[in-house]
Amino acid sequence: MNADPRVMEFFPSTTPRERSIEIAALLRREIEQNGYGWFVMERKHAPGFAGVVALDDIRYEVPFEPRREIGWRLPVAVWGHGYATEAASALLRYAFETLRWPQVIAMTAAVNARSRRVMERLGMVHDAREDFQHPRVPQDHPLKHHVLYRKFRDDRAGELRSPK
Repeated sequence: MNADPRVMEFFPSTTPRERSIEIAALLRREIEQNGYGWFVMERKHAPGFAGVVALDDIRYEVPFEPRREIGWRLPVAVWGHGYATEAASALLRYAFETLRWPQVIAMTAAVNARSRRVMERLGMVHDAREDFQHPRVPQDHPLKHHVLYRKFRDDRAGELRSPK
């Protein structure tokens, strides 16, 4: 999946299969240590890999707080079925109800309309004043400009909410 240029369209480069396997082993250990990280997705009614969904710490300098994000990546064969929204919705509940995080962010290249639609379906809110130049994307790269979306936990109602 990470070697597919269509999946990685909004990343500066693809990742070779061998490197993806190495990264997967590291990510498994992080879930065991932290209780969150990158989770493998499977479809309910059809066996097999359907992508990944993540709650993760941002481990590099960014111009916003908190530095905890939600994200997803799916193979092309399962795009358009609502799997990213369904999995991310469940993971947001986990972040707010179990981990008790007060908010979660999501970010993507400004031109990534598919991921932005998922963020909006999740009830995440974009404020253009928080858009930024991603520090891990090379200068003058067309994906440098990123948007930030937020979702807040509502402690009073025990439900998810977004800021007004």
